Amino acid sequence: MLPFSYALRNLFRDPARLAQTVGGSAIVVLLLVAAVALNQGMDAVLSSSGSPRNVILMGKGSEESIQRSEVHLEAEAIAATSIRGIQEQLGAPSISGEIFYQAPLRTRSGVEEQALLRGVLENALLVHRSVSLREGRFPQSGEIMVGHLAHRKLGVDPSETAIGQSLHFENAEFTIVGIFEAPGTVLESEVWFDRNDLATLSQRDSLSSITIRLAPTADFDDVEVFTFQRNDLELAAIREDHYYDKLGTFYKPIQVMTWVTAALVAAGAIFGGLNTLYAAFAARVKEMATLQSIGYTRKALFVSLIQESLLATLCGTLLALVLAYFLLDGQSVPFSIGTFTLTLTPSVLATGVITGILLGTLGTLPPAYRCLAPTLPTALRSD
Repeated sequence: MLPFSYALRNLFRDPARLAQTVGGSAIVVLLLVAAVALNQGMDAVLSSSGSPRNVILMGKGSEESIQRSEVHLEAEAIAATSIRGIQEQLGAPSISGEIFYQAPLRTRSGVEEQALLRGVLENALLVHRSVSLREGRFPQSGEIMVGHLAHRKLGVDPSETAIGQSLHFENAEFTIVGIFEAPGTVLESEVWFDRNDLATLSQRDSLSSITIRLAPTADFDDVEVFTFQRNDLELAAIREDHYYDKLGTFYKPIQVMTWVTAALVAAGAIFGGLNTLYAAFAARVKEMATLQSIGYTRKALFVSLIQESLLATLCGTLLALVLAYFLLDGQSVPFSIGTFTLTLTPSVLATGVITGILLGTLGTLPPAYRCLAPTLPTALRSD
């Protein structure tokens, strides 16, 4: 076998080629790491947003979107007294009639962006158990409470959604009196209004949905039986976690497009790297033949070429992971119903490392074979 120092020394024979190989592999690895982090982040926030003990009552035919749903106002009180197994907290049933509305909000600095508004009463905290007040208090009329990632959804500095600041909706001004968090869920990007305020401004005389939290011993079938018995209310029941699973299916095309875009750009970088390796190895045919003539086998030369390529691609992989740490890790990405955070999990990092190894091995096979394929006399006579 050739000494490892031989492969290491060959890396620096052509600095321009080395930079091109390292840069190309870094681009490929960075793109794939970003694609995996994006898809994992979106899947994680949707899967953790729903509770298996929560059931959502929506208008029939609107099971795919709460925002399109309409539920009669009296249905909340009827459901609270008719459904068995609703969990109680200090004698109060864990049931929350809510209004969902997507509309532009304007900050004090004049920035206007779409946001997901939720009209609630205080009993919303009984069903959304992941929500906790970070600072401030629950809003009353003329006030709002914002998720601590709402500023990302609005595209403004966090100081513009701090307590005491105001947001404008329609022609009304609302003061921020609370900031809440709901780790890993879409709720953290929402803006919560007093339900009556949002109903008035959106000109609604109905709810969007009713969320019910069941006791540990309760059965989802009890809620479904209620919807069948009260056909006059025109309700459909769906588990909250199943609802967000369906939303995940809706966003699958976006995730596929992320992969396709990453694959197309990565393919360009891979083919560019192959061309570089072909040119580099083609110029070393006589060198490889000379080494064979003094006793080194084709296998030893092939391993040396793999080592040389792996060193370059793993340097690119290391560069890509460092860039990903500073550019991607912890970044919040807004989408239509919320915000998710990019995280460099072990599986994401493993994807980057495996990609770098495959680039350095599989990508080297064609040019290495072409370099070592000629017979010894032919290779020695080559220019």
